[in-house]
Amino acid sequence: MINLVDLKRQFQSVKGEIFQGINEVIDNGDYILGPKVKELEEKIAKKLGVLEAITVANGTDALVLTLEAYGIGKGDEVITTPFTFFATAEAISRVGAIPVFADVDPITYNLSPLEIENKITSSTKAIIPVHLFGQPSDMDEINEMAKKHGLLVFEDACQAFGATYKDRCVGSLGAAACFSFFPTKNLGTIGDGGVITTSDIEVAERIRKLRTHGTTKKYYHDRIGYNSRLDEIHAAILLVNLTKIDDWNQERRKIADRYQQFLKTAPHINLPSELSDRTHIYHLYCIESSYRKEIIEALNKEKIQTGVYYPRCLHLQEVYRSLNYKEGDFPIAESLSEKILAIPMHPFLTESEQDRIIKIINEVGGA
Repeated sequence: MINLVDLKRQFQSVKGEIFQGINEVIDNGDYILGPKVKELEEKIAKKLGVLEAITVANGTDALVLTLEAYGIGKGDEVITTPFTFFATAEAISRVGAIPVFADVDPITYNLSPLEIENKITSSTKAIIPVHLFGQPSDMDEINEMAKKHGLLVFEDACQAFGATYKDRCVGSLGAAACFSFFPTKNLGTIGDGGVITTSDIEVAERIRKLRTHGTTKKYYHDRIGYNSRLDEIHAAILLVNLTKIDDWNQERRKIADRYQQFLKTAPHINLPSELSDRTHIYHLYCIESSYRKEIIEALNKEKIQTGVYYPRCLHLQEVYRSLNYKEGDFPIAESLSEKILAIPMHPFLTESEQDRIIKIINEVGGA
């Protein structure tokens, strides 16, 4: 089997270092918000060029706590993409706000700045662009629009740790940014985890209070909060992986280059595009094809794993029926949901494995 993501190979490559870090945690005896968490937060903030990084239990909590810390709540509208993982919209709904969807760009698959402006109302309070599959959104245009209308911008960077936009790191391009450390992410752990980055020190303190039951002093609570803390063992694992992330991302880019080189003549697929002013780190390598079903079947027959991201757009999910969206409202996003598929992409994919994948895809449809 050639896996879509091979976590076993990845973690085997750093197993010794991880065990050393875990042993240090066990020997230290400080398992919640200990020195490893503090070190991780400091290193992430420095790497991404922000003042603060606050770790939390997962990427979804990162989104929820960010929205709440900035005062987004009941009746507020937050504009985002319908073509992403459910958590982006779920977090908006969780704080009582209303997700307002706008269509995506057909080249980057990210939220289209032109479509955003048409959705702004007097109730709009924020925009959440998603750096989908590892490619940064059009942040200058989005930030300029937000400034014009007095809106906040929160990056959903859960798929994009290490990506850059105009020589700036994703995670430093809005009021705050949210990352996931889910195992399959470029920077992941052996379990759940997340982090929020911001240069607003006051907001960072509110988030720290929210993640620990609304308190900064044990048993004294200023507000209703959450139990959303990154375990010290996960911090130890992430500190190891943080030292590898640049090399791993570079390997992903090399693999993407080979796909681009050897699939570019296939007449039945569109390949992902990387714009010149940003660095795509290929959390997923997704191709677009009207022959999706045939490609999946051909690859599966040869024990090559694929994934469909995402088979149903968020505005068409049952839970959002009350928002009165319908098929055809966002034609680009809906078309992508019928054509996009992910093929194997991870830093440990070998050339021989990749050649097998390329050969099969090229054969489908008589390329």
